[in-house]
Amino acid sequence: MKQLSDLADDRLINNCIFCGSLADTRDHVPSKILLDSPYPENLPVVGACKTCNQGFSQDEQYLVCFLESVFAGSTDPDKISKSSVARAMKRAPALRARIEESRFEVDGKIIFTPEEKRIKNVLLKLARGHAAFELSQPCKEEPSHYWCGPLTSLDSDQQEDFDAVHIQQLLGEVGSRNIQRMLVTEITLVSPTGELQKNQVIVNDWIDVQEGRYRFLAIDDTAGVIIRIVIADYLACEIGWGINN
Repeated sequence: MKQLSDLADDRLINNCIFCGSLADTRDHVPSKILLDSPYPENLPVVGACKTCNQGFSQDEQYLVCFLESVFAGSTDPDKISKSSVARAMKRAPALRARIEESRFEVDGKIIFTPEEKRIKNVLLKLARGHAAFELSQPCKEEPSHYWCGPLTSLDSDQQEDFDAVHIQQLLGEVGSRNIQRMLVTEITLVSPTGELQKNQVIVNDWIDVQEGRYRFLAIDDTAGVIIRIVIADYLACEIGWGINN
């Protein structure tokens, strides 16, 4: 990722972004456990207290192990392609057993039932981190909108809308990294009378942290703060603050 300095009002984000207490540690967003080694340069880092920083570790490990089990159709470490996860499953037999208990077969197809609370805990952490780092927006309260599911659960139109760039209507926090990343481009539209009209628009695009592993889109606009995340080109989520459900 391109390294940018936050030029927004530093009074907005000055403590743990998760609970507001003293930030005595730094936390990567996304966490390295969600990525492949070698890790990308300039990963976003936000301030966090030690309790919050450590409090997400087990749920993050569960999420990664769950996803790799889904991809493999098995919790057998020898069948899991991501070596770090295979090692983790061998070291944590209780975690493996817990995921195995959620595995069942329907019409010859292997299905895993996720522990939704644990996954939501991780995704909310990620969304709050992106809101703080990219948008300079503290989002400690509960979101007004939350959706999570496989990308394949969306029909083609829904997936196209989800993956689309965001055309910005109003600028968010002045000096935020998000504003610095935006691009101005020109598009041609057809007027009701059939004339071609050229318009300049501000484009807020997705950020690819690591191709095929993690990407996100951070939006601060008229509808509020919206964070979209895709993990491993499979698990997608949209989390919003101040928007209508």
